[in-house]
Amino acid sequence: MASTATIRPRSALHKATSPARPKPCRARVVAAAAATASAAAMATTAAERACAPAASVARTTSTRRTPTASVASMWRQVQGSHDWDGLLQPLHPVVRDEVARYGELVGACYKVLDADPSSPRHMCCKHGKETVLEEAGVVDAGYEVTRYIYATPDVAGPPSTSGRRSSSWVGYVAVSTDEMTRRLGRRDVLVSLRGTVTQAEWAANLMSALEPAHLDTRRALPDVKVESGFLNLYTSSAPGGADGMGSCRDQLLREVSRLVKGAHPGEDMSVTLAGHSMGSALATLLGYDLAELGLNRDASGRRVLVTVFSYGGPRVGNAAFKNRCDELGVKALRVANVRDPVTMLPGALINEDTKGFLAAWAGGGDRYTHVGVELALDFLRFRDPGSVHDIGAYVSAIKAETCGKTPNAAADGHGGVLAKVTEFVEGQRAAAFAWKEAALQMGGLVRTLGMI
Repeated sequence: MASTATIRPRSALHKATSPARPKPCRARVVAAAAATASAAAMATTAAERACAPAASVARTTSTRRTPTASVASMWRQVQGSHDWDGLLQPLHPVVRDEVARYGELVGACYKVLDADPSSPRHMCCKHGKETVLEEAGVVDAGYEVTRYIYATPDVAGPPSTSGRRSSSWVGYVAVSTDEMTRRLGRRDVLVSLRGTVTQAEWAANLMSALEPAHLDTRRALPDVKVESGFLNLYTSSAPGGADGMGSCRDQLLREVSRLVKGAHPGEDMSVTLAGHSMGSALATLLGYDLAELGLNRDASGRRVLVTVFSYGGPRVGNAAFKNRCDELGVKALRVANVRDPVTMLPGALINEDTKGFLAAWAGGGDRYTHVGVELALDFLRFRDPGSVHDIGAYVSAIKAETCGKTPNAAADGHGGVLAKVTEFVEGQRAAAFAWKEAALQMGGLVRTLGMI
């Protein structure tokens, strides 16, 4: 169905139907279905058609609809130096375009992943580093990919042909070209990480117990806890170092610190960690890790701003972890669809918003708590409920605001948007909808839907 979108404050309807979320620094894209197909056709303009989501095989130009000089003049604010104060409601056009641009660079991970089980390169990237972004359809991305990143979760999964735990390609590290550096106002080191795809990754995601992070062996911080499954994905490596790569953590720390230390003297720099679903959890762990170890300093000792852009990301750790990230200056913008169940987990029942008896029973130390500032979206495709977690839908919802679309929040003739959504989802649940077939697009939503 056609949809329209705009930025507006949270409505009373949503307050009554969605889990509570922190109030400050919030913006929202509200998507509403057109009442009938004929009305939608009449309302469709050329501008709306130009902004419609492209097919997965289409090539798109990286988002640069506002003058890039504006990015250069305010890049520190865009990266969260002041926690996006005053930039999210209403959503600043430069922030909007940058969030969409980084989302496209994350979406590229899904487009180039070889998911064919019969392929000799199964769960690897289909293209070389020199051409991968172009092959993914992100034309003129302005980044040079310097390293591919692999993860080897230490959990039960399908056995590989070698009998060993297999590694899967989860993303890449890149650095901005000289031309893009001039446009952005600084050299940008980018880490882009996809969401859950393999059975082993799903199994790791279900390991929801909190455990001490213990990433910095120089100091004990037993109160700083993170989800054991995400920590497993981040720190596990092939037995005996069989693949020679080390853990996902080892690969990321080596490459990011190499690029940061190799910056030109006096050149401004940022470290941007962008991820979707499971990838956003890994990005958050990496941001904390870099800052805790002091690896976010260039050769002259200057501290480099570390920013996480999380798309449909889950909670990663407890309140002590969130507080430590704040102390270390790690900035995080959580782009979260209010209808996306992954953003409500883990800790769907006991979290930072829990009050009263449950809060007292759980205690403060073991409650999952979101890190950073939330940019709240609201979108749903009625005939594709899995889109609530799709990275492409996230990017389209952000971009839609640039098309000047008009909101249509009024109830339709069938009992309103909420009633129609509920009716449809219940019908799909009864028919045992085949979620697994959409795993590449929905990532971590596969393992979440069984918990609703």
